[in-house]
Amino acid sequence: MSVDLKSVYSSHVSEIGYDEDAQQLHVVFNTGRHAVYQGVPAEVAANVLNAPSIGEALTASIKGSFRFTYL
Repeated sequence: MSVDLKSVYSSHVSEIGYDEDAQQLHVVFNTGRHAVYQGVPAEVAANVLNAPSIGEALTASIKGSFRFTYL
């Protein structure tokens, strides 16, 4: 697995990245926890990555909709 994480300015998220081949959205929270959301379509990930508020986009589009594991 190799996904480029980009630093973001957010009250809850420090880094985020998307692995298009695996359809995985990687989110590193400010707490240091690294979550990997499974089965995220590219267009959904792009909307989150480009949202004015990453935290709001995660809550609205990802959390509760996709399975995740912590690394």
